[in-house]
Formats: sequence, C-alpha cells, structure tokens
Amino acid sequence: MLDKPEGPTSHDVVDMVRRALRVRRVGHAGTLDPSASGLLLVLVGRATRLSRFLVGLPKSYIGGITLGVETDTDDHTGAVLREDESWRSVSDEAVATAMQQLTGRLEQLPPVYSAKHSGGQRAHRLARQGQPVELTPQDIEVTRFELAAREGSRVTFAADVGSGTYVRALARDLGRALGCGAHLHELRRTAVGPFRVEDAARLETLEGEAPALKPPLEAVPHLPSCELDGEQRVRAAHGQPLEGFDQPGDYVALVADGELVAVAEPCGDVLKPRVVLEG
Repeated sequence: MLDKPEGPTSHDVVDMVRRALRVRRVGHAGTLDPSASGLLLVLVGRATRLSRFLVGLPKSYIGGITLGVETDTDDHTGAVLREDESWRSVSDEAVATAMQQLTGRLEQLPPVYSAKHSGGQRAHRLARQGQPVELTPQDIEVTRFELAAREGSRVTFAADVGSGTYVRALARDLGRALGCGAHLHELRRTAVGPFRVEDAARLETLEGEAPALKPPLEAVPHLPSCELDGEQRVRAAHGQPLEGFDQPGDYVALVADGELVAVAEPCGDVLKPRVVLEG
C-alpha cells in the first residue's frame, strides 16, 4: 500500500516500485488519476495475480468541488467550458440535498477524458484529437456523498462509491443538478475496501531503502478463509480441486501455516483453485 501524492500517474508509481525492488512483475489494483492523491494498492511478483479480487472493492474519498465553473475534463486540469455566478444563490441545504439525490444505484455518463472506449479507441485520446466521443452511461453505486464544509464556491465532501464510479463525474453532475455547473478541484482516496491510507507507506520512501513487502495473505482479508492440512496444501498448490468443503462467498482464501496457497471458487462442496500462489 502506497500513499500517492498528486502528480505521478499510477503507472509512474508502478515503475518506481519496479526500480526500487528490482523486480519485473509489479501492478496496481485500481487507477488513481495523476491529479489525485491517496491510497494505491500495489502488488508485486506472484501477488499480481490477486488484482482481480481487489479492483472491485468499494472506495472512499474526500475532496473539494468548485461550483460555478464547468470544465471539459470535469476537474481542475481541463479547459473551462462555462462559468456561472448563480452559485451565489445556492444554499448549503440545496447542495446537501443534491448530493443526497446522487446516492444509491445510478447511471453515470463517464467523463469524455477517461479510459473508456469509444469506437474502439480510448475516449481521452479521441477527445485530445478533437474528435467526437460517444460513451454509454454506466451502472454505478454511491453509498455516501456528503457535504462536509463550504466556503463560498468551494465545497468539501466525503464519498463512498462502488467500483467504476468517476468522482469527477459526480462533481459534474452535482453542478448540473444545481444549475450552476461544477468541477472537481481536489481528490484524495482514503480507503479501498478494508485498506486505509493511514496504514500506507509514503511514496518518498521508495527513494531510500526498498520497502518491506507484506505477505500475499494480507491482500485478501476481505475473503473468507479455509485452513488446509498438508495433503490439501499440495493439491491446492497444483490447482487440484478440494472436496468436502462448504464455504460461503464467491471466493475463498486457502491458507496453510499462515501463508496464502491459493484463492478458490466454491462449487457446491468442492473448492476449485482459480489463482495459485504456491508451486
């Protein structure tokens, strides 16, 4: 876990970890925009296979929104599309109410400057070339979007969102709901599932000694676990199904002697290893 500052891309951070640890297999579980800071989950070596169990976790953010200015990127890095002074007549109560109306299961149109595909190409590439971008609204879930403070046109918020949600699109939609336009001017990711940014290492530590890696088992605390005996461990390490188990959940962490052997999918009373870390 790393606390990414504003500036570097998630790919930049992966490259920094790769150089610091002198390993080739490094990845992250959930992109964080260059202009955003906060928690980035980084996986190394065989643990990169666990990414699929992390990318769908809910995420928490704190940040700031500027009312009265709409941009083409939906954040402060873009070109201003319009300005509207009507934000001055918008009450705090109206802002809080509009935020509440943007919670629950929603359809959200992704930002034009995003990694979504339009006509077989990345939307942001088409947008930078001045070409039209056609995107389809995506099903998302927002469990919290709350007003924390306000000073003039600046709104501070806290949000808990499901995977695939664009927080800058939330800021855009808030501005449109209020009729004055808005954009995201600051964003910090504070949590991904059970992981918290206060437990993360700061990126500057990569410039000194290589950071200590946590064991793969700590990457999946949100999965139910099953303890294996010696024979079961060998079978799981070879990707062989294990019979006689009745485990809940979509996936189960198979553990032996405190180490993650594999992640399996329950099929009736059989556990079928889908990702194997041993062997």
